[in-house]
Amino acid sequence: MIRNDQQSHSLLLKPQQYLGTKGMVLFISLMGMFIPLSIDMYLPAMPSMAQYFDTTAAMINLTLIAFFIFFAVGIIVFGPLSDKYGRKSILVLGLLLYISGSIACALALTVNQLILFRIVQGIGAGNITAVATALVKDCFSGKIKSKVLAAVQVMGVLAPMVAPLAGAAILQVGGDWRDTFWALALTGIISLFIALLFQETLPVEERYRGSLSGSLQRLFVVGKNAGFSGFLFIVAILSAPYMAYIATSSYIYENIFALDEQAYSYFFAANSAFAILGPIIYIRSIGHFTPRFFSWCCFGIALVSGLSLFLMGNRSPWFFLLTFLPFTLVEGAIRPFSTDILLDQQKEDVGSASSLINAVHTILGSIGMAMGTWSWNNMIDGLGIIIISSVSLSVIMWIFLMRSRVRVIGLK
Repeated sequence: MIRNDQQSHSLLLKPQQYLGTKGMVLFISLMGMFIPLSIDMYLPAMPSMAQYFDTTAAMINLTLIAFFIFFAVGIIVFGPLSDKYGRKSILVLGLLLYISGSIACALALTVNQLILFRIVQGIGAGNITAVATALVKDCFSGKIKSKVLAAVQVMGVLAPMVAPLAGAAILQVGGDWRDTFWALALTGIISLFIALLFQETLPVEERYRGSLSGSLQRLFVVGKNAGFSGFLFIVAILSAPYMAYIATSSYIYENIFALDEQAYSYFFAANSAFAILGPIIYIRSIGHFTPRFFSWCCFGIALVSGLSLFLMGNRSPWFFLLTFLPFTLVEGAIRPFSTDILLDQQKEDVGSASSLINAVHTILGSIGMAMGTWSWNNMIDGLGIIIISSVSLSVIMWIFLMRSRVRVIGLK
């Protein structure tokens, strides 16, 4: 996607002396991998963690939900602050929080301590994610921005493909779930060293000059943009079913289908590998299909996936995988597509826009995780119902938005 280093500076709106274009794309991609790594790497160990702490699956799931909720808090707080204080200083703070939280998780003695330390880790991860999205808008524009968003999404997809395999391998070699958190701490330390080479992309003269509380209030300014908020909620609703799958997949494969941790990691990785096609399809669709047509295709495929999962997903782990794959494809395609459109709605307050994009996805994803772990008679049926309901709600909101007079740049 990005050619050679001689063209590197011409592609960057804010040149980087040490990282260059390729380095910036890889750095942003690495930051985009923090969430799937922080969630998916210890999924294979969740059933055994419940035994270790002598607690319920619901309590172990709280380590996921708490992380995700405070990940949203980190996004909301630090995105606007990066508009006021600059990207680099806020990013370094986020990485320090993430590293500290990861180390503390590795040393946790009780499940309550683990939940608390996951909150610290989640706040740091939210900071990192908000800054990473803002950097895409800071550094790239036009079709290059679309390609970078797709490239970042691909790297973000590779993480959930590799993470459970790595987590299962760590369990087999070390036999201890704590080692996964030491690995996450190491990832944070590597990123911190790269961040020190990163050169600020938001000059002092372009920063928000109001008060600290005023910088946080910019979230409401961005949120009042009806085109931005309307389209954001439509696409973010689709985060709920995918995060419900994340929260329940280990129990479905290991408890319902009686697979071991290693076999589960293979099925999970296969689903994540398929998600790579989503950003590729999005890039190939540019110039060939209108954004409206692309959106309708995503809604249609997602609905078929939900119906198929509900009707046939219980038959075997292979049926479960194959019926959920189309939804994975949609989730992989619609995220860079929608982020590209959403960033175009705001010429200013990019950090705040980035915060809202990621926070709304995260909040709705957290709701999906909680719904996935409800007391369903069958988790697979429950997941199918969540997909069908979420897609139906998205379609209803989409029809209203398209028929309204609200302007959405790039769509109407």
